[in-house]
Amino acid sequence: MIEIRTDSVEETVDIGTKLGSLLEKGDIICLSGNLGTGKTAFTNGIAAALGIEGYITSPTFTIVNEYKGRLPLYHFDVYRIADPEEMFEIGFEEYTDGNGVVVIEWPEQIQDILPAERIWVEIKKDLAAGVDTRIITIEFKGKKYSEYEKHWKG
Repeated sequence: MIEIRTDSVEETVDIGTKLGSLLEKGDIICLSGNLGTGKTAFTNGIAAALGIEGYITSPTFTIVNEYKGRLPLYHFDVYRIADPEEMFEIGFEEYTDGNGVVVIEWPEQIQDILPAERIWVEIKKDLAAGVDTRIITIEFKGKKYSEYEKHWKG
């Protein structure tokens, strides 16, 4: 597990970019954190690393936004999902088994259907240190991602 402190939105985006530079097709990133912690800013970093231009917005009302880059990015916001089974109705398996990178905000809502191998990112505010300070914890779960962790620490 990796723990990083950021002191600005730009630094949070930079950590997302660093992670994004490691990603390959089929990778799943789960972004956990309260409202306003920087999940979408982090996703903007991932998108930049994938060669996606423009600003990424949270798909709060559409559930998923798709972006084209060196790999497609499928950005989910499942905050409003009442039952994980709803995800299958929108073709969730096609996204997770596809040719792109899947980023899921609020993954706790669908934890029962998430693959065991995934990258779990938790972002928390550290208001004692400053209004823009975040603690980002990255956990690489599964054999597939052990090389990513070695590369990150390397």
